[in-house]
Amino acid sequence: MIYQQSNDKLIANIEQRTNNKLIGLTMGTLLLEDEVQLMSDLIQTVDMDSWKERAEWYQQQLLHNYYNAETGIMNQWYPQENSPADENFYYWWQAHVIDVLVDGLERTGSQGYADQIRELSRSLRAYNGGTFSHNYYDDMEWTALALLRAYKATGEQEYKLAVLELWKDIKTAWNDHFGGGMAWKKDQRDYKNTPANAPAAILAARLYGLFQDEEDLNWAERIYEWNKTHLVDPASGFVWDGINRQGDGEIDYDWEFTYCQGVFLGAALELYLNTGNTKYAADARRTSEACIERLCDADTRMLPDEGIDDTGLFKGILIRYWVQLYRQIPEQEQVREIILRNAGRLWESGLNKQLGLCSPSWEKAPELPVQLSVQLSGLMLLEAAAVVQEK
Repeated sequence: MIYQQSNDKLIANIEQRTNNKLIGLTMGTLLLEDEVQLMSDLIQTVDMDSWKERAEWYQQQLLHNYYNAETGIMNQWYPQENSPADENFYYWWQAHVIDVLVDGLERTGSQGYADQIRELSRSLRAYNGGTFSHNYYDDMEWTALALLRAYKATGEQEYKLAVLELWKDIKTAWNDHFGGGMAWKKDQRDYKNTPANAPAAILAARLYGLFQDEEDLNWAERIYEWNKTHLVDPASGFVWDGINRQGDGEIDYDWEFTYCQGVFLGAALELYLNTGNTKYAADARRTSEACIERLCDADTRMLPDEGIDDTGLFKGILIRYWVQLYRQIPEQEQVREIILRNAGRLWESGLNKQLGLCSPSWEKAPELPVQLSVQLSGLMLLEAAAVVQEK
């Protein structure tokens, strides 16, 4: 990486900077923080036996380390001074921040989480130029999915209105290149991939589930069938990433990502939930099994280190839809075991508990700086463990 310092030097700088300074610990609130409190938090983690306690602690670390009181959204690096001046704004990461805040709200029922979701979603719209629309269709899909969950959890109408506005824009992604399917972005309409199609199918199915508009179900089924026909290995159920990325009509067979497996099985589960058709449940199980066989370590069942930037989020997305698989099809005990095994290893080896940060590898301590995408994946894993621990 370009932006590197020694861990010791960075930690010393952080400790000096945070000592007796104002830090934004929760959104809209500035609290005095010092090294004594940081050490107190570290000591408390030793006694946390419950995954719910661990998830709550890590939620607070996300806010403590990444929340930017000026923008109202999360910084993309910790420490923030390690951000490159010309860095791309990763809009879709902020959607996953909303998603994990909804996880916290569902776990605790705390009004504090509801307030944070409201502030961050409004700040994200403002930061994005007063709109949730974007050039990348998949980014809009993730924002719509997060806001739809927020609407379901809170009943606040502004989320519903935003989702319907986004859905109208998202549907323009469908075009006739390669027989249909959703384009990845507005200025490259002949590139189709699982990241743009499977989340759109999830969104359409969930909209149908909430509002019972048959057109939404038709959209979900049509998008899903295109994705399955063009980007799923018929021999194994393993999901490929995309087709025609370089304008050559080729599929990127060598792009083997946890993300694609997660969103496709998530789309299958939503259609199973809303239609009762067991073919979708079978598809979800098959893709999950292919993912485990190809991407999990055969001995430890650990998921791979997929790096930073966008790929830093990929494992967390798979984990989110594995939780849904286990909830809908409880006999998938292997999925529960893998989630808990990965969470256990992250807790034991993949965290810096003094700083509240995790690594792209859930088996190794993080090296500073740490990207928001990586931090979110770790939080998704701990929230998932809190869910499946109850079963």
